[in-house]
Amino acid sequence: MTLLEATIKKIRPADVSVRQQARTRLEQLTMPHWALGRIMDLAEDLAAMTGSLHPPVTRKTVATMAGDHGVTAQGVSKYPQAVTAQMVHNFVNGGAGINALACLAGAQVVVVDMGVAGDLGALTAAGTILSRRIGAGTKDMAIGPAMSREEAVRCIEAGIEVALSLADSTDLFATGDMGIGNTTPSSAIVSVFSGASVAEVTGRGTGIEEDQFLHKIRIIEQAMRVNRPDPSDALDVLTKVGGFEIGGIAGLILGAASLRKPVLIDGFISTAGALIAAHLSPTARDYMIASHRSLEQGHRVALSHLGKKPLLDLDLRLGEGTGAVLAMNLVEAAVRILTEVATFEEASVSRANS
Repeated sequence: MTLLEATIKKIRPADVSVRQQARTRLEQLTMPHWALGRIMDLAEDLAAMTGSLHPPVTRKTVATMAGDHGVTAQGVSKYPQAVTAQMVHNFVNGGAGINALACLAGAQVVVVDMGVAGDLGALTAAGTILSRRIGAGTKDMAIGPAMSREEAVRCIEAGIEVALSLADSTDLFATGDMGIGNTTPSSAIVSVFSGASVAEVTGRGTGIEEDQFLHKIRIIEQAMRVNRPDPSDALDVLTKVGGFEIGGIAGLILGAASLRKPVLIDGFISTAGALIAAHLSPTARDYMIASHRSLEQGHRVALSHLGKKPLLDLDLRLGEGTGAVLAMNLVEAAVRILTEVATFEEASVSRANS
């Protein structure tokens, strides 16, 4: 049995019994019924995910998966491919958005080279990033499959390995990404699984102008015609129009779910990875928390297909895991409500008149 098969087999539904116990307690707290709304929904979800009325969430890790994309040769991004490797160095030096926000949330940032085209060997040797490198970027999906099926399995299993390696030091996972051009495969993935048109799910990524935006749509449509990804086969979708970091994100989610640990899904690229994970294991959805709604127009479609309602809506479109770490304090808040607020009986407070 492969690691992927074993991991999927280990994923179990969230605990219905503990969910009911959490709901019972939350309904008895010293406040009007469900007065904290979706924070209380989240508290209930966290109890069910972890199988505990005291869900552990204090040790937090955002895994930022980095990879390059051959389709950038088609001119779909405002930035050159070299920026991916440059930004990995920026992460290591603590100068990126994810570093600032992860520090605020008390989360560690783990950067994973899934397939960056540039040379990151010195960072790997120094132990400042993890290397789960599949190759020097994917192939150009506009003219053929982005990767082989074997590579698709390998990048998912690499993500699983990252989750397992961090399990002893992490209660709450978050996904992140870095990869110039990666909104292009993400748009393709969302279109395949949702059935929505490419135009409906494609956004402007790094801020491209109208002509380049229309060109990007045409390139994705070309990739779909050339490759014909099969929506009933998640591995085929990843193979044909995916990315190494997107596969790594899918694996991280599956690994977290197999460990009964919650995972905050970041923006558009992370949600494309979540779609791959969900189509490999529908039960894995039980452990996913949608952190925010990205400004990318396809993100709304992707979240709807996953059946997830985002915690935040702040017009974010950076990636890196920034939206996920912003939502970490909401996760901790939900646990505190469940575990620290007294019930009417505990506080000797009179209930509302019936």
